[in-house]
Amino acid sequence: MAVSVQTGTPDQGLGSASDRQIAARRQIAWWLFGVAGLIFAMVIVGGLTRLTESGLSITEWKPVMGALPPMSDAAWADAFQKYQQIPQYEFVNKGMTLDEFKTIFWWEWGHRLLGRLIGFAFLLPFLWFIATRRVERALAPRLAIMFVLGGLQGALGWWMVKSGLTHRVDVSQYRLTAHLGLATLIYAYMFWTALGLWRDRAPIVVSTGLRRAANGLAALVFVQMLLGGFVAGLKAGYIYNTWPLMEGRFIPSGLFAHEPWWINFFESMLTVQFDHRMVAYLVAILALWHWHAARPFPEARRSATWLALAVMAQIGLGIWTLLWAVPIPLGAAHQAGALIVLTLALVHAHRLREIRQQG
Repeated sequence: MAVSVQTGTPDQGLGSASDRQIAARRQIAWWLFGVAGLIFAMVIVGGLTRLTESGLSITEWKPVMGALPPMSDAAWADAFQKYQQIPQYEFVNKGMTLDEFKTIFWWEWGHRLLGRLIGFAFLLPFLWFIATRRVERALAPRLAIMFVLGGLQGALGWWMVKSGLTHRVDVSQYRLTAHLGLATLIYAYMFWTALGLWRDRAPIVVSTGLRRAANGLAALVFVQMLLGGFVAGLKAGYIYNTWPLMEGRFIPSGLFAHEPWWINFFESMLTVQFDHRMVAYLVAILALWHWHAARPFPEARRSATWLALAVMAQIGLGIWTLLWAVPIPLGAAHQAGALIVLTLALVHAHRLREIRQQG
């Protein structure tokens, strides 16, 4: 019989565990890293679906039967006929051919298929780990929460699509950002949990302020990704394609032209793009300051350096994307770059979390 032991685990929140559960930690970590990688791919495919304006091509939500694409000419004609009933076809794509429709259909179908694959890639190993008693008691609720959030993400995706089927030619920027935000949260939660299962290092010394700054930087990167969601939702990247000025000014006029004033942060293309630019500068300043502050701590210096370099590269890619008016490859690369920056921020923050503090 396995004996329950108290351990100084990589993730101190796990507490007691059996020998089998301790031995399974890295197996579970590999599994979570793998599913997180699929979520990473899912976010990029979702961005491509948005950039190609394919997200409204499937006008029904069939979680089970929708796994199969149209299998006959009649089925394709039926799917196309349903798409022709929505405003996007009437005002944007009127006159498109069936072959053109198939192109946007496959993007959305692939996006949904990948979502189903992620569900199975998570659920089946989860059930196996539970059945073989390899999951520690404190870890099981975390894994269950991940699965529930994944299901909610699917429902949220359909809620987003519904916003573009009646009175709009695209989806609501609020729902798009919520969909992106939840996907990012699931990714971050899963990746963070996997880091806690994977790591096992001796404690070193770093200041409490540096650790808090690392956490704050990761949170700010997440906020910047949400602002990017509003930029995408409003298609704000297709205007003001100059840098560093907007309309010839660093701070353009008309930032609060809409009433009430606060709605500009969510519905003004000018204000949303301006906010995205300003927060990018803030992230860069904080990343560089944090890198400088981490220099006295050799164990923290490397991850802080990689994070600062990734932030600067992402800003450069964002400027390039803006100047070229968001071509699809650059738009997708910029979204991938955001996830890479977030990943490095999580790795760095988790590394500092493991470190014994001073001050």
